[in-house]
Amino acid sequence: MSATDWNQKTIDAFHAQKGLGIPPWGDHVLLMTAKGAKSGQPHTTPLVYRRDGDNYVVIASKGGAPADPTWFNNLKANPEVEVEVAKEGGIAKFRAQARVIADGPEHDRLYNEQATVWPAFLDYQKKTSRVIPVVLLESSEV
Repeated sequence: MSATDWNQKTIDAFHAQKGLGIPPWGDHVLLMTAKGAKSGQPHTTPLVYRRDGDNYVVIASKGGAPADPTWFNNLKANPEVEVEVAKEGGIAKFRAQARVIADGPEHDRLYNEQATVWPAFLDYQKKTSRVIPVVLLESSEV
């Protein structure tokens, strides 16, 4: 199954299940839609998330690959994104600003907290020499 097919299967499950119980991540998946850096077309990506106050934290891990994921390059070019996340009784949809946290104490804190949701993030960092970026999706949605 290609990455595109896997993503679409996850997106379909997210909508069918109102964002809850999405294998293998359970209730910690959001959908982020960003404009393509080159095409300008919208691209939706399912991502494991954790809340940090009113914001959502996602990790540009690509499973520990040596290069950043395409979605990360898209949001660096176009940091205004749309987010869909499970909310009581359905799915909340809102706009957010993506803020990249490349390194430092805030990066380390958020990355380690994210690993409590998906422990594989700790293994991903060991697989690559790049510092895997943390992205904070900042929204007025509460």
